[in-house]
Amino acid sequence: MELVDVYDSDKKPTGRVHRRGKPLAKGDRILVVCAWVTDGNGHLLLTLRAPEKPSCPNCWENSGGGALAGETSLEAIARELREETGINAPMDAFTYIDTSKTSDAFFDLYHLVYPIDLKDLVLQPGETVDAKWVTLEQMEEMIQAGVVARPIARRFHRHRGYLEKLVWKKTP
Repeated sequence: MELVDVYDSDKKPTGRVHRRGKPLAKGDRILVVCAWVTDGNGHLLLTLRAPEKPSCPNCWENSGGGALAGETSLEAIARELREETGINAPMDAFTYIDTSKTSDAFFDLYHLVYPIDLKDLVLQPGETVDAKWVTLEQMEEMIQAGVVARPIARRFHRHRGYLEKLVWKKTP
């Protein structure tokens, strides 16, 4: 049973926790994090959701997930990326991009430059079954083909201009 913090409509913690998977009360929101990982040479890292996932099975996405109770946004994205890919990046390596809001969640979006050979990834059973590096053009083609999770496609289009700059950002 995973517990998550509950936030109000202004992204302020309410002091309450919520059992993940249960319906939220009206006006309550949870915190979700995701990251665009780039290699510094024009590619985004995508992972393929496991076929047993209840939402968007067998769809490509960027890494992310829900923040657990007591976790900061940065702690959550570092943990999610580590769990889903084996990438163990320090929290100060992530760059905050944006927050979007839906009726039940805040989505904090980050960027990380982390060139890694795909054979060095450790995919999480039940979560991710494959990974690949793609160019922005390949991402667009995948979205058109309907193989990218729709929420990820929306975020990609929302941040396309920013991502064009990020994918070429060299490793420090």
